[in-house]
Amino acid sequence: MIAIIDYGAGNIFSVKNALDYIGVSSQLTDKRSDIINADGIILPGVGAFPHAVNMLEKSGLIDTIKEQAVQKPFLGICLGMQLLFDKGYEFEEADGLGLIGGNVKLMEVGELTLPHIGWNKLEINHDCPLMHGIGEEYVYFVHSYAAECSPDDVAAYCDYAGKRTALVNRGTVYGAQFHPEKSGAVGLKMLKNFAGMVKGGQV
Repeated sequence: MIAIIDYGAGNIFSVKNALDYIGVSSQLTDKRSDIINADGIILPGVGAFPHAVNMLEKSGLIDTIKEQAVQKPFLGICLGMQLLFDKGYEFEEADGLGLIGGNVKLMEVGELTLPHIGWNKLEINHDCPLMHGIGEEYVYFVHSYAAECSPDDVAAYCDYAGKRTALVNRGTVYGAQFHPEKSGAVGLKMLKNFAGMVKGGQV
């Protein structure tokens, strides 16, 4: 069972529908016990970093998330990925979960537009189980802020007025700046790969 954390700031239904489509057992939950008992965890997210942090604090789940993320496969999606880092600077400075070292800052894109919306190609930086069987494919992005972190933690970049962190991995923690659930067959393959990591998962 994969727990999809429902904290009031996530694209939870599209993630749940994608997992249902590929036959992976999951549940939407805001309960600590469900997260502890889950075999894998997904943290979705849309909106602003400080608001999401505030919603997580209100949920009382931050300590549970930090504990469980290093014990079982954990995937942050879009804003959920950004929350994995130490700090975010959207409107104001806010503390993230600190599961991966780095900060999330507004992208400087010159004449290009923000937010970065649409399909962009992944540029693989190092091997990652989430990318098993996937090459430098196109996936779907919607974001104005990007993580700045050690290249050691970056599994893939994309190019949008410079190299942008697209996929991260440290131990059991994974993060996708793009939306796998909106990235067609490639995204579904990534979700299958994630499900394959969890106890009783399917590939």
